[in-house]
Amino acid sequence: MIPSDHFVRFYNEIFKYLQKQGPEAIAEYYQTISKHQETHCWEIFTQKGIPGMKEYWDNIRKEENCDGEVLECSETVYRSIMNNCPSLSKVVDNDAGASDIYCRHCPGWVMPLLTKCGYYCVEDLVGLDIPRCQLSIFKNLEDARAYRERVLKRHPGKPELVESNFD
Repeated sequence: MIPSDHFVRFYNEIFKYLQKQGPEAIAEYYQTISKHQETHCWEIFTQKGIPGMKEYWDNIRKEENCDGEVLECSETVYRSIMNNCPSLSKVVDNDAGASDIYCRHCPGWVMPLLTKCGYYCVEDLVGLDIPRCQLSIFKNLEDARAYRERVLKRHPGKPELVESNFD
């Protein structure tokens, strides 16, 4: 296993390469990663629902030493904030320059999986060079749509900072 400092630099270079290949290559990569994540998440997400998602991401926060917290968790809504993403922080701190799509890897694999599980997701990326984001997952589509509209208002003129797996 390579150290995390080296891994995030390698991952960053993969994203730069994929950007040069075009949107289809990026989409294919995310679909492949999402399919792989099903082996880790499908059972807990489908059997335990949102509480299972919280359980999964609580473990990830510990393993990856993330400065994040759960803002809301119920049977129908999961909202969390990443105050300081250790992955993007390491990329920003190195001299290679962060890929423009680095922050999109989380919604890139999460959203296809959540779609398969029957959940709706809104990802507020805050800024593509800021190691901070908010993940919101909803059981109800109308709740997700309403929340996405509130998030879009926080980013006037920058809809690219808000990703969702519906509409």
